[in-house]
Amino acid sequence: MNKTKILLVEDDLNLGQILNEYLNVKGYETTLCRDGEQGFTAFKRENYDLCIFDVMMPKVDGFTLADKVRKTNTEVPIIFLTAKSLKEDAIKGFNVGADDYVTKPFSMEELLLRIKAILRRTNKTEEEDNLQTKFEIGKFSFDFSSQKLTIGDLEQKLTSKESALLRMLCLHKNQVLDRSKALKKIWFDDNYFNSRSMDVYITKLRKFLKADENLQIINVHGQGFKLIELNSMN
Repeated sequence: MNKTKILLVEDDLNLGQILNEYLNVKGYETTLCRDGEQGFTAFKRENYDLCIFDVMMPKVDGFTLADKVRKTNTEVPIIFLTAKSLKEDAIKGFNVGADDYVTKPFSMEELLLRIKAILRRTNKTEEEDNLQTKFEIGKFSFDFSSQKLTIGDLEQKLTSKESALLRMLCLHKNQVLDRSKALKKIWFDDNYFNSRSMDVYITKLRKFLKADENLQIINVHGQGFKLIELNSMN
């Protein structure tokens, strides 16, 4: 069985080395880079299953590195490590495609749990394979397995989280999808930062679905979201 490959980009020499050794001991194959420039070079050279980026780095910062990575790969999960705890920084991270956001100082065990949670979500299980994966919503066809949203001759490739969120909305079409339920299912935690991340993904899905004016994702105050198909409602 091939080891899970992790790209770790951290400019703090001590922390980087400790994380590198810890993840190797836990069975991951880790590549350690000291700045964002090295990190992007390494990313282009190998196929990684997950990336861990420090935010404040020389040459290329973590946000810029994540943006560069997302332009070449929309799927690979990204975790940010940062000494910053400002909400604005977390939202910026999620806007460039972060899957999680860990504030320093943190325990190695906490980081490991977050890595495992993300990998569980991005790797399909047998149970998930047996669930409904194809949907017709308005003029769109959505295939959860291939992560493709199609209307006419236009095809949109979705990220793993976009697909998971749209699938839950489809399963609850014309019903309220509870915000906390979606967060715990897809993000494994309904904390503030994950909630803001979900808002970003809802905005992206709304943009994708604009091609069919009968489809809307509406906010239900204090509850969650509802995917409505106007011409299917009584």
